[in-house]
Amino acid sequence: MPDQRRILSTFQFTAASQEILREAAQADIVCLTNTEEFLARLQEAEILCSYWVPQNWRELAPHLRWLQASGAGVDGLRPTGILDAPSEVMVTTAVGIHATTIGEYVFGSMLMFNRSWPEMVRLQERHVWPASANWYKLGGRELDGQTLGIIGLGSIGRRIAQLGRAFGMHVIGTRRTVEEGAHDPDIDQLYPMTRLHEMLRQSDYVVLAVPLTPTTEKLIGEPELRALRPHAYLVNVARGGIIDEPQLIRALREGWLAGAGLDVTQQEPLPADSPLFSLPNVILTPHISGDSLQYDRRLTELFAANLRKYRAGEPLHNRYDPARGY
Repeated sequence: MPDQRRILSTFQFTAASQEILREAAQADIVCLTNTEEFLARLQEAEILCSYWVPQNWRELAPHLRWLQASGAGVDGLRPTGILDAPSEVMVTTAVGIHATTIGEYVFGSMLMFNRSWPEMVRLQERHVWPASANWYKLGGRELDGQTLGIIGLGSIGRRIAQLGRAFGMHVIGTRRTVEEGAHDPDIDQLYPMTRLHEMLRQSDYVVLAVPLTPTTEKLIGEPELRALRPHAYLVNVARGGIIDEPQLIRALREGWLAGAGLDVTQQEPLPADSPLFSLPNVILTPHISGDSLQYDRRLTELFAANLRKYRAGEPLHNRYDPARGY
């Protein structure tokens, strides 16, 4: 790497992590917090670690050769053109580093719904001690023996499947391509996307864990929501655009399904007047399912491994594929 070219990062790696990255790259890592300084210094960048780039990145970063995205989903970069094959910039994602955290989040959401935990917290705040769980419809559902349907079996979906097995659940799932008679060690039954409705009709819990691409946008609309069982609980840890949100709100109001755990929404931040805030059968969080105290360590390990490969001229981990859209 020429001395005048630099590695810039908008992710704030700790001092210890910067030392690991410096050793892997044999060059300094410059972490920038100020947007103006970041934009001004893009002209120096050969490598960038960031979740975003400006629309005019070609002009500001003429020497950019590789973008290591600091997140798994890169759909937000699509309008910039950097994901297009003609951009000539390698893009790698952080796919894989969220599996543990998001897997735990999914089961936290499902368990909260099963035990009516949001309502119990509200009762605690009001200093109410119900004489009977029936008074406030405090649920006692169990995961054991229930069917868990997973849409998307990447690293996150696979971790969710493994946890489902640990809870004694029957685990089924969809994959983009499924060969006839295919088996998976973590899945009891595999379905191609063409049989999505069949899978939904069998599921007591459904988890969305697919990337947002042109083929998955509004994947879950009215027909899919109506295919769900009335007692089903839907968890979305993917992207809000994968669900037709107005139809989801209607489904939750009219009882097509029992509830939803949403970490992502169609518009973020979610407008204050959105009905999702007040629906009693929704557990809503602000896109934080992937947040973890271990994020810095995991991203450092991935980025350092890729820096070593970059220096050696070897293929990088998690290379974005324009043909697939992720």
